[in-house]
Amino acid sequence: MGPARAGEQLRRAAGEPEVMEPALEGTVQEGKKMSSRKRPVAGSPAESLLQPVKLSRKELYKEPTNEELNCLRETEILFHSSLLRLQVEELLKEIRLSEKKKDRIDVFLREVNQCIKKVPSTPETELIEQAWLPAGVRVPLRQVPYTVKGSFRFLPPAQVTVVGSYLLGTCTRPNINVDMALTMPREILQDKDLLNQRYFRKRALYLAHLAHHLARDPLFGSVHFSYTNGCHLKPSLLLRPHGKDEHLVTVRLHPCPPPDFFRPCRLLPTKNNVRSAWYQGQSHPGDGKPEPATPHYNTWVLQDTALESHMQLLSTVLSSAQGLKDGVTLLKVWLRQRELDKGLGGFNGFLISMLVAFLMSTRKIHTTMSGYQVLRSVLQFLATTDLTVNGISLCLNTDPSLPAMADFHQAFPVVFLDSSGRLNLCADVTASTYHQVQHEARLSMALLDSKADDGFQLLLMTPKPMVRSFDHILHIRPVSRLQAACHRLKLCPELQDNGGDYVSAVLGPLTTLLEQGLGTRLQLLGHSRPIVPEWDICQDPPKHKDSGALTLGLLLQPEGLISVLELGPEADQPEAANFRQFWGSHSELRRFQDGAIREAVVWEAASLYQKRLIPHQVVTHLLALHADIPDTCVHYVGGFLDALIQGPKETSSTGEEAFTVAVRCYDDLSRLLWGLEGLPLTVSAVQGAHPVLRYTEVFPPTPVRPAYSFHEHLRERALLLPRSDKPCPAYVEPMTVVCHLEGSGQWPQDAEAVRRVRAAFQLRLAELLTQQHGLQCCATATHTDVLKDGFVFRIRVAYQREPQILREVQSPEGMISLRDTPASLRLERDVKHLPLLTSALHGLQQQHPAFSGVARLAKRWVRAQLLGEGFTDESLDLVTAALFLHPEPFTPPSSPQVGFLRFLSLISTFDWKNNPLIVNLNNELTAEEQVEIHSGFLAARTQLPVMVLMTPQDRKSSVWTQDGPSAQILQQLVILAAEALPILEKQLMDPQGPGDIRTVFRPPLDIYDVLIRLSPRHIPRHRQAVDCPAASFCRGLLREPGPSSLMPVLGYDPPQLYLAQLREAFGHLALFFYDQHGGEVIGVLWKPTSFQPQPFKTSSTKGRMMVSQGEELVMVPNVEAILEDFAVLGEGLVQAVEARSERWTV
Repeated sequence: MGPARAGEQLRRAAGEPEVMEPALEGTVQEGKKMSSRKRPVAGSPAESLLQPVKLSRKELYKEPTNEELNCLRETEILFHSSLLRLQVEELLKEIRLSEKKKDRIDVFLREVNQCIKKVPSTPETELIEQAWLPAGVRVPLRQVPYTVKGSFRFLPPAQVTVVGSYLLGTCTRPNINVDMALTMPREILQDKDLLNQRYFRKRALYLAHLAHHLARDPLFGSVHFSYTNGCHLKPSLLLRPHGKDEHLVTVRLHPCPPPDFFRPCRLLPTKNNVRSAWYQGQSHPGDGKPEPATPHYNTWVLQDTALESHMQLLSTVLSSAQGLKDGVTLLKVWLRQRELDKGLGGFNGFLISMLVAFLMSTRKIHTTMSGYQVLRSVLQFLATTDLTVNGISLCLNTDPSLPAMADFHQAFPVVFLDSSGRLNLCADVTASTYHQVQHEARLSMALLDSKADDGFQLLLMTPKPMVRSFDHILHIRPVSRLQAACHRLKLCPELQDNGGDYVSAVLGPLTTLLEQGLGTRLQLLGHSRPIVPEWDICQDPPKHKDSGALTLGLLLQPEGLISVLELGPEADQPEAANFRQFWGSHSELRRFQDGAIREAVVWEAASLYQKRLIPHQVVTHLLALHADIPDTCVHYVGGFLDALIQGPKETSSTGEEAFTVAVRCYDDLSRLLWGLEGLPLTVSAVQGAHPVLRYTEVFPPTPVRPAYSFHEHLRERALLLPRSDKPCPAYVEPMTVVCHLEGSGQWPQDAEAVRRVRAAFQLRLAELLTQQHGLQCCATATHTDVLKDGFVFRIRVAYQREPQILREVQSPEGMISLRDTPASLRLERDVKHLPLLTSALHGLQQQHPAFSGVARLAKRWVRAQLLGEGFTDESLDLVTAALFLHPEPFTPPSSPQVGFLRFLSLISTFDWKNNPLIVNLNNELTAEEQVEIHSGFLAARTQLPVMVLMTPQDRKSSVWTQDGPSAQILQQLVILAAEALPILEKQLMDPQGPGDIRTVFRPPLDIYDVLIRLSPRHIPRHRQAVDCPAASFCRGLLREPGPSSLMPVLGYDPPQLYLAQLREAFGHLALFFYDQHGGEVIGVLWKPTSFQPQPFKTSSTKGRMMVSQGEELVMVPNVEAILEDFAVLGEGLVQAVEARSERWTV
């Protein structure tokens, strides 16, 4: 990871103004770009920002034309803003097919038609006698069982018709597909071809003969087979042009029978057309049992007979208005971004077009609507209509011979009938898929109703891959294991109906089983079937077992996720037997506190980390018990990333319990401070101001008990000091607590006097805590360190008017004015903004338990890239908080894994240059206030930091990013996030396992000019490294818990102290990067300006040497001496200094 171009962004970071660089204009964006037109390169940072268009007074007040008035009126009626209209129009312009390409496609289609008509006929043979097929072509159908009655001969199609979205004008780029229906002559079909796959065998042979002859035609660059919408009984032939037009279009050939050839009464959902004796290979019919219905098989035949009638219906409806076509096109984009239109059972563009036709027939959509209104109307219908309960029909005929709606509901999970009343358009759509469509429609409607400025981007331009939409993912592999599940679940009739496709047969029962078992833990269960790729005509069709893995996604419910108890009925209830049968050996009788004796299941989980993974236990238990799928065949992806935030030697927890202990200790200390007696002023507020107290410290603290033999003692002050002959002691960071005192007129009004009074309060505070509560304290002028229960708290006394006093500036004339100073801003940030932020994020953690894990993973990744110094704790916490407070188009994450993926996506796709990231803590900001913040941001953009984070308490200045990152550091993070996201998603979606999940956390070291290797002996957090060392040094802590009378060494981190010295001595020449969590390497980048010869000055000789250039003396860096100084400064800590001289020259 980390290409050289990323390093170049850092290399330019020296001596340049802190404004947004044009480099950030290329921020990586997911999804389609709004325009492919090239933009002029900005000449300066200010020019690269979005600027208002300047108009002359005459142009500004010019009367609008009639066309402009009409456009404004249409926008007011048909859209909710002018911006949305422009965005929709631009998108439609991008994905529509141009007239020029249409003409080229039309020419190709005419040539295809001519080629098809020239294919020669063949003599009649039996279906099982296929020796007449040439050696270079295979039948694109799994012929199991092989023996079947009937004969076949090839005759050119009676009719070739273009069907589908191409003629309707709703096909979308970039992949243009044109469907052609080939009506097979009546002479080659027989009445009984409905039975036992005879029709599908003839259809496949028809395609095979066509493929052989068309493949030899120079017109075609490639001729392949593919399954129609993933249905393995219905292959199609794919034709692509030869030469430069190879990617212009793909023509798909679909053989079909004449519309009225098969009797409709034989294709009802209650009829059987696949005989059990034939399918099971029995020589004699069965024992007289009724044949099971084959509704899916019948539907696939009906689909072929209705191709032209559906085309006519859609043509009549959509040709009436352009707005309807635009609406269908937008809906297709909406489905594609959510991956809902893929494969067998996908909610594809044809279904959405038919749904628009249905809403037209019920007058919920009319021809005057815009594409946006059609989109809204369809999404509203989907969000509020459950087709798994109440089906809909395009049929207006009341003929009593038509099957009842109840018959379709019994045969299919989702029901939407076409105009004939016999064909269920949603026959292949599972209940899970439709519920996912409903879920997405509800989210989209909420987004549209909010009228957010970025609603269009979130709705239609943001991809929602499965791994980023669901909290947990599980892969069942090999998929052939589902064949045994069919037999265990007694699904032989379904297997017969689906032509041996055991994935389709078992999918519905399997999802129902898991939904029942997960219960209140589950919000939504989605699935993704393996996509069967197209194959060459000389190859056999893919087998089911070769199709990869079945992937399921679990969207979890935070409220019920961590419950360890499944409560069943009382023991004497009839439902108890069903409960025991469902849960098997895990079910047991238990007596509860109310005296009731109930069946119950208790899952083994002690820590929050284990409770988050209870769904894993549920899934593997139920699949093994009911579907004969062992846990070795279930690859569950839910907690792989948690290893990065687990403490040393900790495998069963991610530290949430340690946070709870620390926060409880803080609460106890707060009560002690509130109850102190003897302070001149009483305590008015105690506020936490440390990441631990908002649950976002990467590695939570644990109670420390230092070993005295490991330290030197300062007994007169009850302190410990590190010993030079021992390894560096454990790193102990005090937790900051701000203690506000009540107001009083006795406070002085001079800044220095206030500091002295505060120092007195700090000393008095230490005395009282020691006297009244026996706590070990160490007071200084600015803070008091308190040791309580093994935790160290740093209490800072705050006076509420001190920032105001620091703002007072006196002029030479004696006038006092108020002006922000660095000291006042820093103090206000530390004693006002930071406690408020800590409190708000603490509340967010109580509302969303996954917040802690996501924030810690985000910080761990940023610091692992050696960029931690550029980003404050608070800035990264706020970015993470935005994922929970503004999750659109997703729901708030319920697992650290999916939250971290969305963090990478947000970092890499957000437009940091032209937009502030508004984090609406506690939902305090109204929509109008957010618009006002955005307007203020645009007006003051050049004075604001590169990365702007706004909150309800900080609406103008972005206090948490004032000191960084620089434009180059932010750009480096954007590039790294854009590279890490697809790598990590691919790892998590790999059914064979994620491999080395730490890959994306390892920093790219090849971009640095110098690498300083450190000795692990003096790295106190060595065990926190991304690649945890197998062995490290003892850090002077006792394992047995107990009270300690001496204050441990606080904040002692030699690498950080060494870094501070390096930056002070050589900050004008180089940049230094380090991972504070156990990093063994410091990366050094020379500043480009440092190698430019400087005029000789006695004040600028530091790190430079004098050389002669022409007739004058100039100063250049003395690189050898600098590298030697690196080692000298870090003597004992530095192991080696590697100069990568091939990357730079003097």
